[in-house]
Amino acid sequence: MNMNERQQQLLELLESSGEVKVAGLKETFGVTEMTIRRDLEKLELAGFVKRTFGGAILASKDVALQERSVVMTDEKSRIGRAAAALVQENDSIFIDGGTTTLYIARHLKPGKNITVVTNALNIALELLEKGITTVVTGGMALETTSTLVGPGTVEAIAKMAFDRVFLGATGITAKHGFSNSNMYEAEIKRMAIRQAAEVNVVVDRTKFGAKELFSFAALSEAHRIVCDRLPEPDLLLACQESGVELLEA
Repeated sequence: MNMNERQQQLLELLESSGEVKVAGLKETFGVTEMTIRRDLEKLELAGFVKRTFGGAILASKDVALQERSVVMTDEKSRIGRAAAALVQENDSIFIDGGTTTLYIARHLKPGKNITVVTNALNIALELLEKGITTVVTGGMALETTSTLVGPGTVEAIAKMAFDRVFLGATGITAKHGFSNSNMYEAEIKRMAIRQAAEVNVVVDRTKFGAKELFSFAALSEAHRIVCDRLPEPDLLLACQESGVELLEA
């Protein structure tokens, strides 16, 4: 795709902020609203952005849930079992969406005396079949991940207090901490961390050293990383220096 200078600058703005508004871009570049809309349409056709009402967001790198669900299933199952073993009787916990976090729900014992809050529709169904008390947050449904996101979800979580939270991540580095490719899901994770007494991040080894656009926590904000294999020495040392426990499943 051939981009003019304005379109290149527009894309750089999106990469730095994740979202732009047509009204602001019109003032920034001194062009008409129609020109900005044509720029955004061109960038959308090229796969760089997704247009929204009044603006655009950076196109997500999300891979559909059904595609991720068949990758590293044995490792994710081990991680899910180890994470589920951390849950105590009478706990109130939060489990966010993802293929690894789904295995936590699958390894919880049926009828366990806990309350689980989740923004993931598939996890809620799994828990209901086990007779576990389940609270589903409101919000806008994302087709690729079967999760509920948006202001309603954030507001609901902000009114709760969790003994433990279990979160997935798309990337983990020493510099950028835990990151995710979806800005809306990253927002949910930040709020869940804020409301938690204990923060657990569950990831397979492919997430170590990877970095996505939206960082949702520094390494020091997690109490524990549950993984199938320990990271490389540099990241392992950074985790230890940040006081993060590494639990190898």
